[in-house]
Amino acid sequence: MKLGIIGLPGAGKKTVFEALTHNIADERHYSESRIGTVRVPDDRVDVLSDIYKPKKTIYAQVEYFLPALGGAQQEKGKEQSLWTQVRDCDALIHVIRNFSFPGSEAPSPLNDFTDIDQELMVSDLVQVEKRLERLSQDRSRGRKPDSEERGLLEQCRDALEDDTPLRHIPELATSPTLRGFTFLSAKPMLLLFNNADEDDALPDTAGLENRESCDLIKGRLEQELAQMTSDEAAEFLEEFNITASAMDRIIERSYSLLGLISFFTVGEDEVRAWTIRKGTPATEAAGIIHTDMQKGFIRAEVLAYDDLMAAGSFKEARKLGTVRLEGKTYDVADGDIVTIRFNV
Repeated sequence: MKLGIIGLPGAGKKTVFEALTHNIADERHYSESRIGTVRVPDDRVDVLSDIYKPKKTIYAQVEYFLPALGGAQQEKGKEQSLWTQVRDCDALIHVIRNFSFPGSEAPSPLNDFTDIDQELMVSDLVQVEKRLERLSQDRSRGRKPDSEERGLLEQCRDALEDDTPLRHIPELATSPTLRGFTFLSAKPMLLLFNNADEDDALPDTAGLENRESCDLIKGRLEQELAQMTSDEAAEFLEEFNITASAMDRIIERSYSLLGLISFFTVGEDEVRAWTIRKGTPATEAAGIIHTDMQKGFIRAEVLAYDDLMAAGSFKEARKLGTVRLEGKTYDVADGDIVTIRFNV
């Protein structure tokens, strides 16, 4: 799963990317696209690893993508080629400047958000209108268009012309019929306000936080933290009176933004968090572990993480009856510890 980092020039996109990924580049590579893979912090994985003492411990992961930053694509208000770069991303993180620096104007977070969101919607509207025109041409040539696709596209056009991003209309944003269009305004989005080091507050955005998913980060401070050793980082956190890096919170929010959950497999060889979308049935979850498990699926033996903690051990949980056998249609839940029974 990949999240694209977008925003206006000077918002701190590179700073946030480097803070999230610990992927620090020298100036020669600033204009290149960059991608970083980050593990999702999960105390449950740590606890399970302490219990089973496996040879390997594997966490869930997400990818962050920073589009190329050079050239005309950074000119405000123009159709930007970066939209092509982030079209295959599963979600977007919109970094918004909420700090001042010498020679800069005062930050205007609400206006900056609106500028970018408008560009996303205009890009989508162009796509919709082109496709509707093509469907009309096909009909005039005697071809029968897909009435469902046309109806959905007309709903998209109406919403976009009304300045409503498609992510606010779930039936359009998640429609399988429209998936191939990769509409930008349909992607889940986290607004990340990039604050000055001493600023702990969200900006006043006229209630924007009630309509959008919002969070804040002290980007420069977190970037510095990402380059330190663990001892240096601990001292740094204490100096600034920070209980923990904001990066863990942002990474966790990125994960949930995509509608993702984790289930676990455990044993002496490996404790692992597997990533699935909420609502994934047991057979599909089995296929993520190995295709043979999906083909030969018989049952899933399931124990909720909280039930394991309450029982103290897998053996005791079995005695208490909290270890269950589930069939193909069972939707795997976040925190399930799963053993697949299969035969091929």
